[in-house]
Amino acid sequence: VAHGHQLDELDTVPGVGGHRGDEPVGVLERVAHGEDGSFDLGGISAVVSSPLQRAYDTARAAADALGLTVRVDDDLIETDFGEWEGLTFLEAAERHPDLHGRWLRDTSLAPPGGESFDDVQQRIERVRDRIIADHGPTTVLVVSHVTPIKTLLRLALGAGSSVLYRLHLDLASLSIAEFYPDNGASVRLVNDTSYLQP
Repeated sequence: VAHGHQLDELDTVPGVGGHRGDEPVGVLERVAHGEDGSFDLGGISAVVSSPLQRAYDTARAAADALGLTVRVDDDLIETDFGEWEGLTFLEAAERHPDLHGRWLRDTSLAPPGGESFDDVQQRIERVRDRIIADHGPTTVLVVSHVTPIKTLLRLALGAGSSVLYRLHLDLASLSIAEFYPDNGASVRLVNDTSYLQP
């Protein structure tokens, strides 16, 4: 699950792709309380979250509804966009036109002072392997951010890096990837927000 709304995300232009800030969040109420019952939380055995508050609050709301606790895994944190943190695509391109253009095509490149998508993939592979080792063939709710979730989907699809630039994920969206003991995987759902409808 992608985290719920952050207060400043409702009024600003989307940035380069992520935001590592840890401001308070306004978690979507139907996610937090399951008020209309449209989000079926059944069958989940564990909840694992990014350490950032907006993800943790979303995870805690789901865990409370399930009678579970939240385990925080630092590897689920959003990409470190360094000097581009909080900038729009246009602002980042204006500050570093050559690097920004190459960064959009090359996952090994990092924004100034930040991390590359290849670095993100390494930590997402670690967390995926830990979750599989710790929870076996059960359903685990992972609450994170756009790039880590896209990376999990990329790993499940066995897709190339272009998928990172071609997938769109909404706030509070649900995606389902299954990882099997034989190292197989499949993606069952991407960016579902239908459970948010009144």
